[in-house]
Amino acid sequence: MFCGDYISMKYWVTILCLLWCFELSARQKMLWPDGSEMSAWFKDTTQVDVAALGKRYVVTDFGVKPDSTQVQTRQLQTVIDRCAEEGGGVIVIPRGTFVSGSLFFRQGTHLLVEKGGRLKGSGHVEDYELRETRIEGQTCIYFSALINADGLDGFVIAGPGVIDGNGYHYWKQFWLRKKWNPEATNKDEQRPRLIYIANSHNVTLQDISLQDSPFWTTHVYKTDHVRFVKCHITSPTTGVRAPSSDAIDLDVCHDVLVYRCYMSVNDDAVVLKGGKGTWADKDEHNGPNSNILIDGCHYGTVHGCLTLGSESIYNRNVVLRNCIADNAHRVLWLKMRPDTPQHYEYITVDNVRGKTGSFVVVRPWTQFYKMEERKDMPLSRCNNIRMSNIRMDCKNFFDVEASPKYTLSDFVFEDIDVKDQKNVFDSGIIQNCKVRNVVINDVRK
Repeated sequence: MFCGDYISMKYWVTILCLLWCFELSARQKMLWPDGSEMSAWFKDTTQVDVAALGKRYVVTDFGVKPDSTQVQTRQLQTVIDRCAEEGGGVIVIPRGTFVSGSLFFRQGTHLLVEKGGRLKGSGHVEDYELRETRIEGQTCIYFSALINADGLDGFVIAGPGVIDGNGYHYWKQFWLRKKWNPEATNKDEQRPRLIYIANSHNVTLQDISLQDSPFWTTHVYKTDHVRFVKCHITSPTTGVRAPSSDAIDLDVCHDVLVYRCYMSVNDDAVVLKGGKGTWADKDEHNGPNSNILIDGCHYGTVHGCLTLGSESIYNRNVVLRNCIADNAHRVLWLKMRPDTPQHYEYITVDNVRGKTGSFVVVRPWTQFYKMEERKDMPLSRCNNIRMSNIRMDCKNFFDVEASPKYTLSDFVFEDIDVKDQKNVFDSGIIQNCKVRNVVINDVRK
């Protein structure tokens, strides 16, 4: 064989190998951690064409003024109701600042905040309606959010403008109450959320900036096929910090895509909720989360990039991949409540870079819990948790504690190269733990 023929053959063998690897990788990326197929819906990250959603209802055409000193809840709600009555369309917030209390969107209505536009929440909690809603793993009477959508199909919130929670005075009041009573809870200083979406389908939030929420930023309950695409979600993490300003709370949801979002908040980024308490698994208002993909996101400062709990009972098929963390306190946080039956399984964290305090955290969560007597209390479990392709600077890569209240099994640590100040990796406390190509502080485990 001539040298040229050999080089040519080697070239084509290399190309075929690469193509095979790409095909294999593509097939792998389309599978959930339990091996089931990920639907093609998760590959569709195209933006919704807002112009195709119907007639534009520019709020200033209906007497709403761009006035940052005037609360115009009634006027804005009138535009939404008119839009719904006339067959639906898009509520447009143009350039300027428009202040409101709780707004309720109807079927067929959507929200577009244009460049330079700002929909700003009222700084007074009395401007938010008290209704039955869902909060902190319980169904109860609580203050409505600034933006509310219940029972809608195809609801869209689009930017590139800003939805501003105007949370400063709520945060000040919360920290003042905590100073007076260190045991005060979120409900002791009640604050509205920025967005609450419930019992809905086919929801999209895209290109929108969500900032300074008084409480949770986006809370989604019993909703499926939800896409967060290129959203920018922030609240202060220094100075007057924004307490419990979670970026995205998913509460009894399935089929959710969080794609190329930026999150920097004074609490967790993507959080899976679902219920709490000794009998949480028997409450019809509670339930599981499943088929959650967080892909290509960028984290500033967050308490947890992906957090399961503290109000959560069952989560399955959750993937965090291709993400960067600038200053995460934790990457994967599994909060284990002693008073709640919990099961977290088939969770994958893959291809994460950056800086974190703890990388994986599994510990009992004992903040504000109440244990009741239950003879058939299930033992909580975490199983089939996989971490792979990790390159990070960590203060504590392996922040895991065994407990008689839960079992840990079938974890995989693979292709990991980290700096770890604490250096206490101990796979022995996890049943059937697999460790492959793990390098910590330049030492192979």
